[in-house]
Amino acid sequence: MTDQPDSLSHLPIPACIEAILFVAATPVSPAQLAQTIGCSIEHIQAGLLELEKKLNNGHGITLQRFEGKVQITTAPAYALIVENFLGLEATAKLSRAALETLAIIAYRQPVTRPGIDAIRGVNSDGVLKSLLGKGLVQEMGRAEGPGRPILYGITPEFLQHFGLSSLAQLPPYEIPVEESEPGNGLLKD
Repeated sequence: MTDQPDSLSHLPIPACIEAILFVAATPVSPAQLAQTIGCSIEHIQAGLLELEKKLNNGHGITLQRFEGKVQITTAPAYALIVENFLGLEATAKLSRAALETLAIIAYRQPVTRPGIDAIRGVNSDGVLKSLLGKGLVQEMGRAEGPGRPILYGITPEFLQHFGLSSLAQLPPYEIPVEESEPGNGLLKD
C-alpha cells in the first residue's frame, strides 16, 4: 500500500486530500487519508504540506491541524463574511475570566479545575461550564490523584475561534520572574 491504486494514480495526492477534507464532517488522521487514497503516510505528509502552502496563499479556507488530525476550515480573515452569509450572530465576546481560563488550559493542558483555580486564585466552575457549553474546552479524562478530578483541554473550535491552525501558533509562554524581597509583607518575618 505504498502507491495509489491504478485507478487513482493519475490524481495528485494534495487534490485527493483536499477533496476528502472538504467532505469530512470531523478532523481526519493522516493514516485515514493514506488508507483511503492508497499511499504511504510519507506521501500524505508531503501532500498536506503542499496543500497547506497552496491554501495559505490568499485562499478563503485553511488547513487546521489538531491532535494529529487535519481539517479544512474557513480562513480567519473570512470568518465575518461567512457568519453574515449564514445569518449567524457575530462571535460572542469572551469575558476576562473566560480568556484567563482558556489561556491556562491552552498552555497547561491537560489541567484540572483545581489547577486552574490555583493559578487564577478564584473558583472557575461557572467559567468552565460556559466554555464547555461553547465547545471551546473539552473533558480529556481524569487525573490519577485523589478524587480523580476531570482533566480539561482545548478543542478544534478553540483554534477556529482564535484563528489558529495549531497550538504551535500560540505566543511563547513566559513565566514572569518575581524577585522575593525580605520584609515584603507577604509572610511574617
